[in-house]
Amino acid sequence: MRLREINLGCFGGGTGLPSLLGGLKRNPWLRLNAVVTMFDSGGSSGQLRDELGVLPPGDVLRCALALSRNEGEARRVLLARLPTMEHARLGGHTGGNLLLSMMERYSGDFLAAVDGLRALLGCRGCVWPISVEQATLCAEYADGEITRGEVEVDQGHARGHHVTRVWLEPPAPIHPAVRTAIGKFDAIVIGPGSFFTSLMPTLLVDGVADVISSVKGPVIVVSNLLTEGQGMQGFTAADEVAWISKTIGRKVDVLIANQGHPSQVAVDRYAAEHKHPLPLGDLDAATEPVIGQFWRSEIARHDRQRLSYAVWSVLSQRMLT
Repeated sequence: MRLREINLGCFGGGTGLPSLLGGLKRNPWLRLNAVVTMFDSGGSSGQLRDELGVLPPGDVLRCALALSRNEGEARRVLLARLPTMEHARLGGHTGGNLLLSMMERYSGDFLAAVDGLRALLGCRGCVWPISVEQATLCAEYADGEITRGEVEVDQGHARGHHVTRVWLEPPAPIHPAVRTAIGKFDAIVIGPGSFFTSLMPTLLVDGVADVISSVKGPVIVVSNLLTEGQGMQGFTAADEVAWISKTIGRKVDVLIANQGHPSQVAVDRYAAEHKHPLPLGDLDAATEPVIGQFWRSEIARHDRQRLSYAVWSVLSQRMLT
């Protein structure tokens, strides 16, 4: 085996992608790139998008914090929310979201604002917003109902609606600089993260499938630990792979999936929210399953160290031997 640096692209958003990045950043043989969804319509990000006309900063901020030199201190400062005061429009937002939004307004360029934040935090890796065009996530359900907005799609799951199609409206093109960056990736990891609201929107951007198809190394999917409400009843990790393969126009080479959970108490607590451990399902023979116990705490989050070792094991086996 001859060791070399691997230029790795990690796609997604939400809380799953930062967790993956936080584990991988300690590996000196990886050059990390977070390719982040930009279509959040809820919470502080959605409010800033509506009030200031800026791009939603939340997912980019969380990934930058995960890659920062001093993650704990940076999160403590930049994820703190400003107090809500009468007549104060900015109350309730996190300091980091406001900082990134103000840097965008000042520079007039979201990529420049992200680079400035990376420099400020001493990030080990790059953060790429998949698109800088305003667009809304849309979903169609089995009963024909259509909803628009990330929050509304999540609410549809909660009501028990089964998603049959998702798209962006209007269509959003990939940023040219991001296209160039992806074309230089040696391998790709997709997930973990909310499937229809964090992972799929990143892959639906015009031009993403074409450039991913040119990446010579493996495409790795990290499946989620749980289903996401009644609307995903019966959904499996194999279904995640099938949706992603169809969207990007190439097979998924490896699926990293969880088996096991920390306690029945944790499982029962999530079951009360109609969230259940995600089964493996009938995986296509072209996709290699890598199975392990990644859910180790009472909160449903992948164990950072275990997940990072699993990703590195796959990369070293497929690219360094």
